[in-house]
Amino acid sequence: MSTVVAPYVTQWSSEEAAPFQMIALPGGIGYADETLGDRDSRGILWTRTPSRHGEGKPVFGLVHGPRQRRAMRRLLCQVCAGPADRSTDGVLWILQDQREDWPGWPNRMGITEPPICLPCAELSTRLCPALRRGHVLIRARTHPLAGVFGMQYEPGLPTPVRTETGLVAFDSPRIRWTLAAQLIRELNDCTILETP
Repeated sequence: MSTVVAPYVTQWSSEEAAPFQMIALPGGIGYADETLGDRDSRGILWTRTPSRHGEGKPVFGLVHGPRQRRAMRRLLCQVCAGPADRSTDGVLWILQDQREDWPGWPNRMGITEPPICLPCAELSTRLCPALRRGHVLIRARTHPLAGVFGMQYEPGLPTPVRTETGLVAFDSPRIRWTLAAQLIRELNDCTILETP
């Protein structure tokens, strides 16, 4: 078994996106030189990010969009890309501890963090500075894909204008004006696990 240098979803220095030109289309945005592979089956426009995993240096704090999408769609561990841990209580996630945010947290929360396996959860709590400040393991019985995280635009002349970066639900009219970077799952029927 090889040593994990960086989580699977971490972007590497060789994976910077190339410059692009955004244009307005009827009812949304597109690339000036758009190809069939730029949109998913829902018609959502995605960032163009090269895949050069392991080349250069890991850029901790930046997420590689295509690998994040793959991990979210297939419920793969965000660290090793193996299957996420599952039990009768659901799929395992590790999150920063934000139980004070609202009653019932994290139920109904949209997240961009893919799930995790048990060995990688233990490793992450030791090595990740953000998780060392406070984390929680949760299991979610249901976790539907719910939307995207990305840069939102609005109509403008001569080109669309960037407005904000955030979460956009699949059923939002804003989805056609969003350049998606990551998939979102909504966690439901959650169990918070006791952590040592």
